[in-house]
Amino acid sequence: MSKKPSTLSNDVFKQIRDDIVEGVIQQGQKIVEVNLAKQYNITRGPLREALHQLEYINLVIRTPYSGSRITILDYTKIRELYEMREATESFATRLAAINMTRADIDEMYRLIDHHKDYIKTSGDHLFIQQEGNEDFHRFIYSRCGNEWLSNHIEVRLYYLIRMCKKYILKTPARAEIAIVEHTAIANAISNRDPNFAEMLMRHHIQGTWKALKIISAEESLKKYENI
Repeated sequence: MSKKPSTLSNDVFKQIRDDIVEGVIQQGQKIVEVNLAKQYNITRGPLREALHQLEYINLVIRTPYSGSRITILDYTKIRELYEMREATESFATRLAAINMTRADIDEMYRLIDHHKDYIKTSGDHLFIQQEGNEDFHRFIYSRCGNEWLSNHIEVRLYYLIRMCKKYILKTPARAEIAIVEHTAIANAISNRDPNFAEMLMRHHIQGTWKALKIISAEESLKKYENI
């Protein structure tokens, strides 16, 4: 049995994880333990535990003889990530249409209404979903009824996806398109139509990837690769 991370290392893991996702810590940055320990006011023992957790969720890459760096999401890696996302989340949505409870479906619609209100009142119609149950996609796959599938998405893909989402949903048109598509997906789940729900989620993720390709070619992802 693996050793359970200490509370201190878990707290620092969450802080560093969020800083990587938000871009406070830059992609590709070399990890110097003494500097990180000082930055996060922690000793190197708990920091190493936190770094192992970050490596497990693919935010840190360890290379033999050259140390560890923050993951770089270049064009190829993002494309592969969205191929995986399309395959896994589409199937999770299919299962959700079969297994999600009526109470979960009602909560899903309340979540969409909350997102609509946020976009309307944000002033600039921008929207970035918060993580956890505030995230529409996570809400669905966490209730798909297949623990192996939901755990794989959550642990291996989720925070990499969040690194990409902050580019996508800062585009006003994409935020409003996403709400329309989320509503259609929710309707298919509510109607217990797994084929249609799966197809809609696949189309939705494909559309997100198309938007991300344009953004990555024009804006901040250029710094990681010439696309």
